[in-house]
Amino acid sequence: MTALIDKFGRVHDSLRISVTDRCNIRCFYCMPEEGAVFSNRADILSYEEIERFVRAAVPLGINKLRLTGGEPLVRRDLASLVARLAAIPGILDLALTTNAVLLEQHAESLYRAGLRRLNIHLDTLDREKFQRITRRDDLPRVMAGIDAAVRAGFERIKLNIVAVKGLMEPDIVPMARFCRERGFEPRYIEFMPLDAQSLWERQRVLSADQMIAMLSEEISPLEPVTDADPRAPATEYRYADGGGKVGFIASVTRPFCLNCNRIRLTSDGKLRYCLFAIEETDVRGLLRSSASDEEIVAVIRRNVAEKWLGHEINSAKFIPPPRPMYSIGG
Repeated sequence: MTALIDKFGRVHDSLRISVTDRCNIRCFYCMPEEGAVFSNRADILSYEEIERFVRAAVPLGINKLRLTGGEPLVRRDLASLVARLAAIPGILDLALTTNAVLLEQHAESLYRAGLRRLNIHLDTLDREKFQRITRRDDLPRVMAGIDAAVRAGFERIKLNIVAVKGLMEPDIVPMARFCRERGFEPRYIEFMPLDAQSLWERQRVLSADQMIAMLSEEISPLEPVTDADPRAPATEYRYADGGGKVGFIASVTRPFCLNCNRIRLTSDGKLRYCLFAIEETDVRGLLRSSASDEEIVAVIRRNVAEKWLGHEINSAKFIPPPRPMYSIGG
């Protein structure tokens, strides 16, 4: 089959799969403390349905998968899905994004199932601030989960840090030092308009340039990685002293839409060509009917063909997606 190429010439080989919209913490920039609206459990795709979708997508060139949520580890027996997906011929990369609250008890089974890459969401090492951000006192469990992942054999661990101006400045350097000491790679993510409470304001965005300046001054000068994958969401830098890499996902100040290679499958079976997309395409109905793989493939192709040039955050035309982040998938 021919590759998934949109009308702007972008080749798509990466699929992000949300396995649940539920989460066990309540980060203020993602979910309300109370009253979050979740999908009915009957509407959530089964592992068999997810596997079937992936098997239909692989011949189109999809070879990279990332499991997200909500918090994917609240979904029962996630390791069995990992094993199913890792066994599909053509899958070259399989990763998981998690808040690590439940990772201590699952790290070993996930590694045995074939998972090799972890992105762990952690904004701060300060227990009081962690509780303020997440509305849960779970920092000790997160740290135990990180230790368990290292013991299990995970060598490619990245920490995702959401950078909110006026809040996170004191944590930028300590998080970088922690990652340098542990051999992890921090990924600083600019605060994006994806929260469920419309809290986002542009003046609350701590920019990649500001963080680069902070780390360069306090730790070691940062230099751009010239051989980095241009289609990766993070812009990578190296410390001049050889102390590792740092990534910046600068969706607001440095949009990377022109290099985007990703599509998304929500936990309730909707296909999205962009995190910020206003429209989405139903595939759950196809997966639960007698639809053929060819029909599923046609829907994937049509969705990619309709992909827009970019999200236009920096334009007056920008409209936030009707779903919050936890419902779309990280």
